[in-house]
This record gives sequence, C-alpha cells and structure tokens, in this order.
Amino acid sequence: MFKALLNYLNVFNNNPKSSMKPDKIIVGLGNPGAKYRNTRHNVGYMVLAELAARHAVGKPRSQFQADVLDAQIAGQNVMLLCPTTFMNRSGSAVAEVVRFYKLPLENICVVCDDIDRPLAKLRMRANGSCGGQNGLRDIIAKLGSQDFPRFRIGVDRPQSKEDVSAYILQSFRPEEKEEINFAIQEAADAMELWVKNGPNAVMDRYNRSDKSK
Repeated sequence: MFKALLNYLNVFNNNPKSSMKPDKIIVGLGNPGAKYRNTRHNVGYMVLAELAARHAVGKPRSQFQADVLDAQIAGQNVMLLCPTTFMNRSGSAVAEVVRFYKLPLENICVVCDDIDRPLAKLRMRANGSCGGQNGLRDIIAKLGSQDFPRFRIGVDRPQSKEDVSAYILQSFRPEEKEEINFAIQEAADAMELWVKNGPNAVMDRYNRSDKSK
C-alpha cells in the first residue's frame, strides 16, 4: 500500500532508511491491490496514507504479512501497518507484529470502516467487540483478546437492498468524496492525539454527542 504512495508523494525521498522498535502501532485495515484502492472498505488504508504523508521516516517495507512504514509522531516511534492478507485475515499480520515486539495491546490502535455508522462519522473505543467488522473479528480471534483500541469511520449502509459485501467494495460516490476526505484528515488528527494522549482524549474530542454504537 505504501509503495503505491511513491508514485505521487515525495515524503520518503529525504528521510534515512529506518527500522526502529515502535512505541505504538497504528493498523489500517483494507484490501491490497489497485482495484480496491478507493473503496469504502479501505478507509483504514487511506488514514495511514495520510499519516505517512505527514510523518514518514525511512521507506516502506514488506514485513509481518503487511506493508509497514516507520513514523515519528509526537516524539514517539510509531509503526504504520497495513495488512496485505485481505480484510478477513487481518489478524494474522496483527498477531505476528504483537508477538515480535511484545507490545501491550493498549499500544496498538486499529483504524477501520464501519457500515453501521453514517458517512464520515468517527468513533473511538478503547476495547470491545468487533461490531460485525470482519477485520476486527479476525484480529480479536487471532489475539485472543478484544482489549485494544479501535477507531471507526462511518461509510454508511446501502440505501437499497443491495448486498452489503458488494457495497463496501465500491468506491465512494462523487457527492460523498469531499465529506469522506475531510473525515480521513480528522481521523489522522485523531491518531496523532491517540499517540500523544491515549484513547480517552480521542473519545472526548471525536465521539462528542454521537450516541450510535
């Protein structure tokens, strides 16, 4: 995923190659490959692309069944990790990196889409169930725990009886792009805040008066 960024970003050009032990890891969920690049299911990838543009250190690499990039955020070493196993097997990559670095689960945040939330609505949780999101479901299963933060971005449900699995693999409609692009920026801001101050600070700022799950 990050390698594709090199086609239109120069954020890596002047940075030394790095492979540092992370203080925190941000996981962006999605499906690899150009055909899925701008689909609803790939908003997690989009957020990490924005974070890469802001904070990248070194160059992307393939590791832990994922595309990986080091970043410096709020004075901390942060690994940006996009599993390349496809959404429903995201847990394999996350479990591998957790075992390797032996990080506490509270230091790993997963960014993903949520069809049960209105378009561009944001929600942070410090732990909890998968809420029907298959990538989260597999991560919980592979880790044997649901005690890790997750940040959801609403992509809305289909308005018709269209199959949900087909809907989430569609690109955003032209009239939705401005709103979802702003949400990607806000989500990247939220991840910066999570690195600096933890999940409660993110919940206070971004969950606001939104009472949906």
